[in-house]
Amino acid sequence: MKNKLIIFLIGIFLLFTGFFSVHMIFFSPNVKLNKDSVLIDIPDSTDFVALTKILKPYLRSEKTFEWASKIKNFSKVKPGRYEIKNHWNNNNLINVLRIGKQVEINVTFNNQNSLQDLAGAVAKQISADSVSLLKAMLDKEFLKKTGFDKNTALLMYLPNTYRFYYNTSAKKFRDKMWMEYQKFWNEKRKKKAKDLDLNPIKVGILASIIQKESNQKTELPKIAGVYLNRLKKNWLLQADPTVVYAYQQKYGKDLVIKRVLNKHKEVDSPYNTYKYQGLPPGPICMPDIRSIKAVLNPEKHDYFFFVADMKNPGYHIFSKSLKDHINNANSYHSGLNKLGIYH
Repeated sequence: MKNKLIIFLIGIFLLFTGFFSVHMIFFSPNVKLNKDSVLIDIPDSTDFVALTKILKPYLRSEKTFEWASKIKNFSKVKPGRYEIKNHWNNNNLINVLRIGKQVEINVTFNNQNSLQDLAGAVAKQISADSVSLLKAMLDKEFLKKTGFDKNTALLMYLPNTYRFYYNTSAKKFRDKMWMEYQKFWNEKRKKKAKDLDLNPIKVGILASIIQKESNQKTELPKIAGVYLNRLKKNWLLQADPTVVYAYQQKYGKDLVIKRVLNKHKEVDSPYNTYKYQGLPPGPICMPDIRSIKAVLNPEKHDYFFFVADMKNPGYHIFSKSLKDHINNANSYHSGLNKLGIYH
């Protein structure tokens, strides 16, 4: 009887010890940080061994993490960016990693002049590289399905800040941008474009031109009105930013042009609106939302010309007649000469 009691007590002790050990493995704090939390990136194709190496700097005990993972049958690692918090136990950590509970990140882009620039900017913020992003952006089937081409594809990416997971693939990034584009171009905005005898792509192209014309938000609708007046009259747009773009495309993107000369206006390019009528085949930059809205809500007036105002830098002087415009242009060029700006 006495032996049975001893065996029973030993059993109880072992059971309690085992339970306590398991409890310690799962629920004792095992994450040790010098701050409240830290972000970790788990690349694609990371196995459990590689995961343990990533976590090692933040764990009190690798062994207890490995034991807890084995007991919970956790071995399949989901890539992404995760936030782990100070004093987390193994159970907290495994649960987050098992279900792939990533943190979303802000992806911001603006002022990108080409798809190549955009791909490079985005690749610095998510795991997809610039090559795969550019390939997805220029996929012929996708462009055909969405109504874009290689010249207009940049217009699909509206500059803003968006929420993504770090391990978002190139195709998923592109597809979400297409969804955002469709959200922006609601029926109300499409109708506004149609009333101007434009479509969303043409609006974007014109918006890219007026964006390069002025940094003054209050002037953009007025400048949009000038170009819309010229389009209605079937006049050449004669937009200096398109000439600069065309010249740089042909002779070097790093070429600095502070003053548009006759030689620049002679460059043979469909983007040269001094030579070719109508809008160019694509945007000359990534238009921002305010420029797009300026085209959709242009100022109604009878102006057909404008030139930079030397007395009020950043602004322009508008005119209705060619005679007035020539006088304003001569004053502008005289001002440039005084400043020593000849090219």
